[in-house]
Amino acid sequence: MTSLEHREDPTGFTVRVAPTAADVDPKRFHRRQRRTELSLAIGVPVALVAIWQVAFDLEFIDNRFYASPWEIVTSDELRKLEFWSEIWTSAQRMLKGFVLGSAAGIGLGVAMGVSRIVRASLESLLSALYTVPKLALIPLFVTLFGFGDLPRIILIAVTVFFFVWIATMSAVIGVDEGYREAAVSFGASNRQLFRHVLFPAALPQVFVGLRIAAGVAVLMLIGVELVLASDGLGALIEKGRTLFLPELTYVGIAMAALMGLIFSSVIRIIARKVVPWAPEEQTRGQA
Repeated sequence: MTSLEHREDPTGFTVRVAPTAADVDPKRFHRRQRRTELSLAIGVPVALVAIWQVAFDLEFIDNRFYASPWEIVTSDELRKLEFWSEIWTSAQRMLKGFVLGSAAGIGLGVAMGVSRIVRASLESLLSALYTVPKLALIPLFVTLFGFGDLPRIILIAVTVFFFVWIATMSAVIGVDEGYREAAVSFGASNRQLFRHVLFPAALPQVFVGLRIAAGVAVLMLIGVELVLASDGLGALIEKGRTLFLPELTYVGIAMAALMGLIFSSVIRIIARKVVPWAPEEQTRGQA
């Protein structure tokens, strides 16, 4: 094993830098790092649940108003409930809204990022609409689309649209000018410039927007179902509140969180496959 030597001055002072574990065996180092990260990702939630149960056993938490993890798992109400049906109902709504909102957000974001005219025409209007609380649109959408699933899906789509639109437009505008100049100097047409330079360079940031929008889609899903739905996870949470069955509320919240985590992780995995040229940290974003 060799070390790097560097003489700083005539006195003979020498700095020796020994190779790190990552330098000696990168594969082993990264495997160990992934195992540590996975252990922490699983261990911290498990430890929190264990602390929750111990707090109940020691009566630090009032069991008249709250349920312990064991009471939730063994609840008779959960056995009677068609739980997977509620999850599937919510998942369908979220996926439909997410796909519609993402498609619209990417399309308009690209158009506004490429064209100054389109951006000047629409940016002020969309920025103003972005600040409107989306739940305030429920009466309007119910009037327009009825009481079925359509207004719920459209509300999720509208919410997702704004996050994806902002991320996409910013990503396209933020592509380094040097990339554009290099492509133009080689005679690239506008179509080739977009296909081979702008879109690939913007794509990592677009996926960051999609991951953020995935979490927001779950938030809007639960909010809409709390107000407007008779089924789904949001309705389950509301049922637990109104019937004083905290185990239903806790399970609904936990499943919503798990749904968001899985959905965000799936998008992250897709990002790794679609944009392998981008560093993992660049597509990580926020969940």
